[in-house]
Amino acid sequence: MKNLRRYIIAGLLVWLPLAVTYQLLKFVVSQMDRWLDNFLGWLPPNYNPDQLLGIELPGLGVIFTFLLLVITGMLAANFVGRAFVNGWESLLDRIPVVRAVYSAVKKFAEMVFSDKSESFKNVLLIEYPRKGLYSLAFQTSSNLGEVQGRTGEDVVCTFVPTTPNPTSGFIIIVPRKDVVVLDMEVDEALKMIISLGVVIPTWRNDKLPELPLVMPEEGEK
Repeated sequence: MKNLRRYIIAGLLVWLPLAVTYQLLKFVVSQMDRWLDNFLGWLPPNYNPDQLLGIELPGLGVIFTFLLLVITGMLAANFVGRAFVNGWESLLDRIPVVRAVYSAVKKFAEMVFSDKSESFKNVLLIEYPRKGLYSLAFQTSSNLGEVQGRTGEDVVCTFVPTTPNPTSGFIIIVPRKDVVVLDMEVDEALKMIISLGVVIPTWRNDKLPELPLVMPEEGEK
């Protein structure tokens, strides 16, 4: 019975990650295909990609999305494309509700995908929800303007994700002196969060005498 149990667990360790990965990829591809169908719904049926090719190709939405992003990026990188984007944003800026949503999403995307941004570059440890209890968090911003001025402290804005879904969570503003910077990478922290703390990143640290590691001051490394 012990051997049988060991064999079953070994089989689960092989098939379970494969099954979950397959289902996630299948979900993403199906959503992109559905988005492609809606996007191309205004085309005459004879010009639909499936009709032109004569067969339905699974994953066509992924390929189309990739090509659309590349072509859009190439156009937006030149003078004419930038002028068009500026004109489009100027138009959206005149619509009250749309202006707020578009501006917030655009700034969020710029912070996350920019190489110069500090957002989601550091994994932090903060005392939350109360002193003595610790939570993993991601640094999202350190220039908080009025918030920093009103508190009278040097504070950082952090995002505390929920588990196992890290796309939701809480914004917690913490004094810099109370933040611990971890050595783990962002993807390692996400694995730990998604796995409910089961997957723990390997810590290779040569600074044990210097612990605890705290958030460096602005300009320091």
